[in-house]
Amino acid sequence: MPATPPGTPPGPGPRHSPLPSFAGGEVDETRMQASLKMLELLVRRRLDGVLKGDHQGLLPGPGSEPGESRPYTPGDDVRLMDWSVTARTTHPHVRQMIADRELQTWIVVDLSASMDFGSTGGTKRDLAVAASAAVVHLVSGAANRVGCLVTNGAQLVRVQPKSGRAQRQKVLKAIATAPRAVEGTRGDLRIALDALRRPEQPRGLVVVISDFLGDVDYVRELRGIAARHEVLAVEVLDPRDVELPAVGEIALRDAESGAVRELTVTPELQQRFATAAQEHRKQVARTLRGVGAPVLELRTDRDWLADIVRFVAARRRGLAGAS
Repeated sequence: MPATPPGTPPGPGPRHSPLPSFAGGEVDETRMQASLKMLELLVRRRLDGVLKGDHQGLLPGPGSEPGESRPYTPGDDVRLMDWSVTARTTHPHVRQMIADRELQTWIVVDLSASMDFGSTGGTKRDLAVAASAAVVHLVSGAANRVGCLVTNGAQLVRVQPKSGRAQRQKVLKAIATAPRAVEGTRGDLRIALDALRRPEQPRGLVVVISDFLGDVDYVRELRGIAARHEVLAVEVLDPRDVELPAVGEIALRDAESGAVRELTVTPELQQRFATAAQEHRKQVARTLRGVGAPVLELRTDRDWLADIVRFVAARRRGLAGAS
């Protein structure tokens, strides 16, 4: 759980792309619309002209229509092995897939209580909304459809995928105004992923946005989704999720249970905290890697738009190299 020192002022933290604030639940409509508009303009200004391309700009990958075969190269998805060509040539080949011209995207957003935390001028909830805006912008197209599933551990908000600008605004509004989690309520990403599997959805892209701090109990549901869809994981972190500051006496509060524990931060405690956080992140990474889901890491103390640009550029270079 993130460390939340009561009364600690936000650190300055380098930021080049500002984060509008979204408190969740009942918010002033005018302020919320202005924040979403500012976010939309910011995303468009930074991403247009940088990531031009079709709907695979966010996550280059296979479509659903089979195309030609090519020799296997390290890093290729073994699920795309073309066994008939492999047997005929005695060299491993993979079947290239033709990208669909219409894409359906689901954005699954975990807004459990731990996402309402932030130590550098913005919360992880704000960053999740910003990441959603970037996804919506990057997958937008004439006939592309986008929908969302938002969970806070107790409630599940569902917006069915549709196309058009009004739909994109509806999706972002649903994410930005999702109710805050009630104290004592644990997040449940597993329920949201399971809800996405029923009823069965057309093949497309599933973007999972979370801090992944809870129990890793969603492996079966994630595998079921990855068997049919392309999956992208967006890991939203705050510096206090991975390290404790050297502040002496501190009160740590579990954002989801409300439990508070007072202790003294020593170098030994800092090391133990960092080690535990690193081990948990490794477990999450193994789980996501096991279903073939690339991970985009966004942090509240970094330029989130620059991280998105670097991620997509790297994915495109990797895809070009494999081809």
